[in-house]
Amino acid sequence: MQGDIGVIGLAVMGQNLIMNMNDKGLKVIAYNRSPDKTEAFLRGAAAGTAVEGAFSLTEFVSKLQSPRKILLMVRAGEAVDDTIARLLPLLQHGDIIIDGGNANYPDTNRRVARLREQGICFIGAGISGGEEGARHGPSIMPGGNRDGWAAVKPILQSIAAKTPAGEPCCDWVGDDGAGHFVKMVHNGIEYGDMQLICEAYQFMKEGLGMNHDQMHTVFRAWQQTELDSYLIGITADILAFKDQDGTPLLERILDTAGQKGTGKWTGINALDMGVPLTLISEAVFARCVSALKNQRVQSAKLFPHGVAQVAGDRAEWLEALRLSLLASKIISYAQGFMLMRCAGEQFDWHLNYGRTALLWREGCIIRSVFLNNIRDAFDTNPDLVFLGADPYFRQILQNALPAWRKVVAKAVESGIPMPCTASAIAFLDGYTSERLPANLLQAQRDYFGAHTYERTDRPRGEFFHTNWTGKGGDAASTGYHV
Repeated sequence: MQGDIGVIGLAVMGQNLIMNMNDKGLKVIAYNRSPDKTEAFLRGAAAGTAVEGAFSLTEFVSKLQSPRKILLMVRAGEAVDDTIARLLPLLQHGDIIIDGGNANYPDTNRRVARLREQGICFIGAGISGGEEGARHGPSIMPGGNRDGWAAVKPILQSIAAKTPAGEPCCDWVGDDGAGHFVKMVHNGIEYGDMQLICEAYQFMKEGLGMNHDQMHTVFRAWQQTELDSYLIGITADILAFKDQDGTPLLERILDTAGQKGTGKWTGINALDMGVPLTLISEAVFARCVSALKNQRVQSAKLFPHGVAQVAGDRAEWLEALRLSLLASKIISYAQGFMLMRCAGEQFDWHLNYGRTALLWREGCIIRSVFLNNIRDAFDTNPDLVFLGADPYFRQILQNALPAWRKVVAKAVESGIPMPCTASAIAFLDGYTSERLPANLLQAQRDYFGAHTYERTDRPRGEFFHTNWTGKGGDAASTGYHV
């Protein structure tokens, strides 16, 4: 019996996806460039299953039924291109390659176009959920060459997470690099969510003087509110976890955060497209600051300061903190969807934003209860530009504002860094201001560079230049926008 699908790459994600597929009755062929790793997998996790191994790419391809469906679970970048180059001589017209890694969407655009010319369907599928999701049901975001979707749809939807209503958290996202772009934004929102939770943790620990068991109790209680999410749940677990000597393990973990680049890509694309992705960018920079451990240790000696204890009723502060976290989280998602809308329109991807929210409802790292409300918001108004304009989310933001301002102000006063929480409220204040001080900024640009400006008493699209000093001329700079 030939295989329904082949998987190349037997790291944790690859192995768990294979076992997931096997559980769903799929015949899977496994290959890794290191034969020892293939042997170990077949003797270990895959022992006693229908999974078959292959020890060369020729053998691997020969064991797959036509059209061949091949899932790549290898490191993003050159490894993907190298694997494709070795596969191509062995494939036939109509075969399908799926890249399940965290590829940068321009690479997926390029691969879709190049392989289409050779009669091969290339699908870039963002997969989220980590080790647990891969094994029991991830969120899958496929895009690329639509011609291959019908053949892989039953496979990918069978292994994907399901909503409480039974809907698979996997559906076609759009052409070319759309799937990997949406996965990139997912990861950017993940960066924001994680940093916001860390800021709430630091406020509790240093501002309110709470111990780990107390904080664990708070995060567990927050799971019964609109904040219910995977990341809130694992934070509660982490806070309760004790080292071998009974002390909190968390305090023995070095405070330097790693990153693999997807958050950075999200910020870069936002800058390129002119989308104010302020919160997610701050989350990336917060990781960069954390990585400067040695510099921070030295700077702490030059600028010694403690954190002033936050006075007042602890329960009131915790509720204010919960509201500020919830409101900031809404802004993070709102900015992410603004970026996806901009990309969808620019690349003509026809993204369905409500369906995207559904893809993230289960299985992925940012899964949370209020993704149901995000789907409802976009289903009600597909042209919704800002998530906060939806009645449900607008009400939450309006109710949270007093507490949100109180938390940010107290954090600044006490010396507790909360860059993402502060960035979120600054964005909302700016985005909802009918008039901003950019008139002065544009006057400055015209003063030193003759960059011109528009007037409030003239129609949009008319540009003017002023000789501010009496020494300049009437010539204006050419108009262009980066």
